[in-house]
Amino acid sequence: MNYIGPEDILRKRQQYFFPATSAFYKEPPQIVKGSMQYVFDHNNKRYVDFFAGVSVLNCGHSNPEILQDTLEQLNKIQHTTTLYLTQPMVELAERLANLFPGNIRRTFFCVTGSEANEGAMALARLYTKKPGFIALKGGLHGRTHLTLSVTGIPMWRLDDNLIKDNIYFIDRPFFPDSSYEEAMAKSLQELEDVLYNHGQDICAMMMEPIQGNGGIIMYPHDYVKKVKALLEKHNVLLIVDEVQTGYGRTGKMFAIENYDVVPDIMVTAKALGNGIPISTFSTTDEIAQAFNRPSASTFGGNPVAAQTALSVLSYIEKNNLVARAKDLGEYLKDSLQQISSPFIQEIRGCGLMLGMQIQVQDTIKTSGEITDMILEEMKERGFLIGKNGLNRDVIAFQPPLVITKEDIDAMIENLKKTFENIETNS
Repeated sequence: MNYIGPEDILRKRQQYFFPATSAFYKEPPQIVKGSMQYVFDHNNKRYVDFFAGVSVLNCGHSNPEILQDTLEQLNKIQHTTTLYLTQPMVELAERLANLFPGNIRRTFFCVTGSEANEGAMALARLYTKKPGFIALKGGLHGRTHLTLSVTGIPMWRLDDNLIKDNIYFIDRPFFPDSSYEEAMAKSLQELEDVLYNHGQDICAMMMEPIQGNGGIIMYPHDYVKKVKALLEKHNVLLIVDEVQTGYGRTGKMFAIENYDVVPDIMVTAKALGNGIPISTFSTTDEIAQAFNRPSASTFGGNPVAAQTALSVLSYIEKNNLVARAKDLGEYLKDSLQQISSPFIQEIRGCGLMLGMQIQVQDTIKTSGEITDMILEEMKERGFLIGKNGLNRDVIAFQPPLVITKEDIDAMIENLKKTFENIETNS
């Protein structure tokens, strides 16, 4: 194939894309091929992928075992409506019912995380017959009008005319200048106040069990339990958004299991399809009965996506990727904590969902600019790493769960050298 190269791609993007579309790098490569934890550019330079398409490719790029099942299904039947009967979707729903925590067992299939979160919110309204929502500041839940309205990251709140009535934001239990205990107490008090004053009009609270785009923010262990108890007093449901955290990423099959809490409604996407779009919102038998008006997602759970997802779940189980994420996550976290640099404030997260908070002292550059410099140099060294956070100053380590210790060791050595270079030149 004749590759047009990064310059021509950037030129065409400028001509034909919306200006909202951007790239991580000043000099981005043209990615043309992927193989498990690696991607390759048009010059066949190999990069170790430590971002996995933002937690999408938990089983690796173009995983041959999974692709075989995908291609076989493509050759049988690619798509039909849910008005007809196909086998992969019901097998996947049954498989998920056996994986989900507690008594969550009924699933509605969609295509994107935004669509699934929107569906979960509609379900909560139908079941409770109440209109309002509580959301955490720093959360990200989608690009639809309603999911944007409960997104608590200013840069992602696309529209100045989002829904304001019956949407209540509370602080997340994280403040850089206070202890986790103090932050948790403040957040819980705000929740209690909102519920006391408006609980009769609130159907659900939206929560990522670990905030991804918000900066890899994990909560104190007891926080989610206390949230759930407060919600139950006011007959308010808990919707857990596992779009970025699900299917082994955090060392548990689902991140909410780190807190020993069973939500009322759970949303998943991304890693379930390992690159093939599929998403779900799932709940109990009782709550599901409220979602009884005609509804469908044209591409939700189509045969190819459902069969791929079945293969993904089998691959995760067969290769012990959940335990692997826990063990390698601990190894990666320990390795990151051993890096000494005045630019590193904190390492947080769990499993293979870790964030490095960048800070600046006595420098004319912002923490976001230092983060970009780190990502740029690491890209040149052959490592693709993500970034997030309210100020875009958290380096995100979210590699495929098939990453190896050797890959981690190589990345750490190059990251050390990158920090040394930036310290010298800043």
